[in-house]
Amino acid sequence: MSATTPLLQLKGFSVSYGPVEAVHQIDLTVNEGEIIAVIGPNGAGKSTLLNAAMGLLPSRGELVFEGQLIRRPSVEAMVAAGVGLVPEKRELFGDMSVQDNLLLGGFARWRRGQRDQAERMREVFALFPRLQERCAQLAATLSGGERQMLAIGRALMARPRLLMLDEPSLGLAPLIVREVLRIVASLRGMGVSVLLVEQNARAALQVADRGYVLEMGAVALSGEAPMLLSDRRVIETYLGAGKKAVAAA
Repeated sequence: MSATTPLLQLKGFSVSYGPVEAVHQIDLTVNEGEIIAVIGPNGAGKSTLLNAAMGLLPSRGELVFEGQLIRRPSVEAMVAAGVGLVPEKRELFGDMSVQDNLLLGGFARWRRGQRDQAERMREVFALFPRLQERCAQLAATLSGGERQMLAIGRALMARPRLLMLDEPSLGLAPLIVREVLRIVASLRGMGVSVLLVEQNARAALQVADRGYVLEMGAVALSGEAPMLLSDRRVIETYLGAGKKAVAAA
């Protein structure tokens, strides 16, 4: 991949539920080493976009990964290409231990003959020391923040080039949100790019390099994260500031 080729490119990317188009003609890029935030209101199509990009939903348009067109995105094709998804509901195996959940995350590599699960687990524990403390504990007994850490850690066991996160702050206390997003920001150092769907617009844009604002399934605004954080439309609609705060700024 050349230095100018995006890691992920969506071109005219659309998703429909029957006759209803939920995502309309999205153009989006993620460059290597970037954190990209996708923000917008409930029902804007953010999660649908991620699920379709992962191959969980049928889509139209082009999905290009590392310069290669993936004609029919499927979960198998995207995982093989180096993409991981942490879904909104985390979807852990509650009756299995933290360690076994992590090992399942690395199963695809094991099946390909890559016997590096212990090394991958050490990397995850370095990011999330709390998971190491709870290594033998059942996933169902973890706190919300610990479950989110485990879901991210499980995805990292597959050594993804691109990690897609769907609402990682959902249901978490503000202090835990900051910790989780701080760790997300540190993934650059592991060679992992991030596509982050998040309703907490301020938190997402504070860790992102660039952002896209989705409204009614289409891109309403995009740009560098600092620019979006200071944009009047974003402030008034998504950051809970209001006109007086903007005028005072």
